[in-house]
Amino acid sequence: MRIAVIGLGLIGGSLLRALATAGHEVTGFDADPATRELARAAGHRILDSVAEAVDGSEVAAVAVPLPHLPQVLADLAGYSGLVTDVTSVKGPVRALAEQHGLRRFVGGHPMAGTAASGFIAADPELFRGCMWVLCVEPHGTDLDDWVTLARLFTTMGARVLPITAAEHDNAVAAISHVPHLLAAALTLLIEGNPLAAVLGAGSFRDGTRVAATRAELTAAMCGGNANAVVRELRTVLADLEAMCEDLETTDPVQALVPTLQQASRLRQGWPPTAGVAQQMVWPPVPNEKLLAAPAHALLELGRAGGWVTEVHEGELVTMRPETDRYSS
Repeated sequence: MRIAVIGLGLIGGSLLRALATAGHEVTGFDADPATRELARAAGHRILDSVAEAVDGSEVAAVAVPLPHLPQVLADLAGYSGLVTDVTSVKGPVRALAEQHGLRRFVGGHPMAGTAASGFIAADPELFRGCMWVLCVEPHGTDLDDWVTLARLFTTMGARVLPITAAEHDNAVAAISHVPHLLAAALTLLIEGNPLAAVLGAGSFRDGTRVAATRAELTAAMCGGNANAVVRELRTVLADLEAMCEDLETTDPVQALVPTLQQASRLRQGWPPTAGVAQQMVWPPVPNEKLLAAPAHALLELGRAGGWVTEVHEGELVTMRPETDRYSS
C-alpha cells in the first residue's frame, strides 16, 4: 500500500518506520528541515511539502500536534485518498476534517508513546500490543475505510478499538490527560527542595514520568479537550479533598483505609485480562440486537472495552476483557 506520513516526531516517525518495515511504500514530510534530513539519513523517502508527500498515495496519516492540524488538513482539502490521524483528542480533529471537506476521514489515536520526542526516538515496534482507537461515527464513517485501517494497524501488532470521537475524548481525559497534569503538579513539589529531589525514588519516578513530555504537547492535548479534562480533574480534586479530611480526623489511619483498599483492588485488577478470541462476521448479518446497522456491532465491542486483533476476508477476530466475556 502507498502511504504518506505527515509529521515525523515520535509517533509519526515510529509509524513511518513501522510501515516501511512491514513492506509498504511510504513517503513522509515534516515541517522541520532538520527532521526531514534525519529521516532521509535513515533511508526513508522524505519530500519537501505535504502535497509532494501525498501525491499518488492511498492513505495519508497525519501526525502533527493539534495546533498545526488546521494548516495540514487545509493542504489535504483536495486529497482523494483516505485520511487518518494520531492526535490524542478526537472531537476537534473530526470538526476540522469536516470544515476542510475531507471526504474520507477516520480519526485515530494509538495509545503508545514515551517521554521522549522527535524522530530520533522513533521506534518501529512502538505500536506492538498497544490499543489503537479508530473512531466510528454511526452516520459519518465509511466502514470499508475503517476496516482498511484496522487491517493496516493490526498487522503492525496493534489492537484496534472502535469508539466514537466523543466517547474517546471523555475516556482519555481520565486516563491520559488528567494524569499528565497530576504528574506536573507532583513534579513541582521538588522545586527549591533538594532534599526531596534526592530522596525521590520509585513512587516519585512512576508518578511523574510523563511530566518530562514537551510542555507544548501536553498543553495542546489537555487544552484541546478542556471540558472533559476539567470535569475529570474536579473529580480527582474532590477525592483528594476527601483524603485531606480523612487525615484531619482523630484516627487518620483508619479513615484512609477504605479509599486506599478500593484503589488497591482496582489497580491490582488493571490492566484487564483478555478473554478468548471470537470471530465477528463482517459485515455482520442484521438482527434485532444490531438494529441492522454494522456500525453498532463495532461500537458495542468498543464500549465493552473490546478490540479487533485481526482482519480477514469476511470476518474480524475480536477480543474482550475477561470480565465482559459473558455479558454481551
